[in-house]
Parts: sequence; structure tokens; C-alpha cells
Amino acid sequence: MGMGNVRYTVKAEHVAENKANISRVMAELRSLGRTDIKYSVFVEDDGKTFNHWALFASEEAQKVFVNLESFKAFQQASRQEGFRETPPIATDLTLVASSYNLFS
Repeated sequence: MGMGNVRYTVKAEHVAENKANISRVMAELRSLGRTDIKYSVFVEDDGKTFNHWALFASEEAQKVFVNLESFKAFQQASRQEGFRETPPIATDLTLVASSYNLFS
């Protein structure tokens, strides 16, 4: 199982675009109906710092995710010059324990 977090801040004028790109990723994921990929995105109180949380039941699930057309488009858009205020900080996580089944 793979888990990770990515945190970054976008410039205020790109918040709506970033949210729209994230929504396209979510729509594509939902259309697949896969239960082995869990992906959530949160924005902090400043309204422009995004936290992406991804959980994958297998390496195959992670490969499916990173190869989604919508995810590739999201990454390309977010790499535009002047899009972010801070670069992304990625953190790989190892599960210690959970009070619920992550992939039920």
C-alpha cells in the first residue's frame, strides 16, 4: 500500500483554475469506480495552500492514477511559470494504524 501527501501554495489568481483541474481529476477517478485508489484534496484557511492526500492499495493502482489524462493535465497546468507561490513538498507516508479499513 502506498500513501503520500503533497502540499503547495498557488497564487491567488490561479486558485479557481487549480480547483477546476482538481475537479476534473476527481471526475475521472469516480468514473473508473475503483476502490483501490483513495484521493482527497484540501485547501487551508488561506484559500490557496493545497494538500493532496493519496492512498493506493497497490503499485498498479498508483500507476493507474499517475497515468490518468486529467492528472497529467493537472500537473502540466500547475507547472506553468508563475502558477505557484511555493513549490510542492511531497511526503511519503507509512501507515502505523487506522481505526477503519482504508480499502473496504
